[in-house]
Amino acid sequence: MKSSFTTRIATADDLDPLTLLFDQYRQFYGCTPDLGAAGDWLATNIQQNRSVIFVALADTEMLGFTQLYPALCSVELVDYFVLYDLFVAESARRKGMGRALMNAAREWAAQQGAARLDLETARDNNAGQALYRSLGYQVDEVFLKFSLDLSP
Repeated sequence: MKSSFTTRIATADDLDPLTLLFDQYRQFYGCTPDLGAAGDWLATNIQQNRSVIFVALADTEMLGFTQLYPALCSVELVDYFVLYDLFVAESARRKGMGRALMNAAREWAAQQGAARLDLETARDNNAGQALYRSLGYQVDEVFLKFSLDLSP
């Protein structure tokens, strides 16, 4: 039986519970817990419209989120979004919440006229990869990703 939950775009009123989830998400990827920095990041993103964040709620309890950042492709001359973060609280996993968040993000991005959604995930995130493939995402076999660390 599927659990009952809703998805919607986050607002500044959601910062406290969203910060807790975002900090857990960062810890999942090996970052040190830092609620202050996590909250500041999200507050800035919401205040400055740097990202769009969808949240999933069961009744009034926030249990998941996904965050999209706008991007441009000069080769194809299109706008698109990078789905950078997806997290569902451990207690709420395998109930369709991640899929619902991904679908809400897809529908919203299409309404904005985006050409596509891109995402990256860890090579060992098998559960995430299975979800993405089931939703029609395809692995890019053409381009390699490179990064240059600019930190001092």
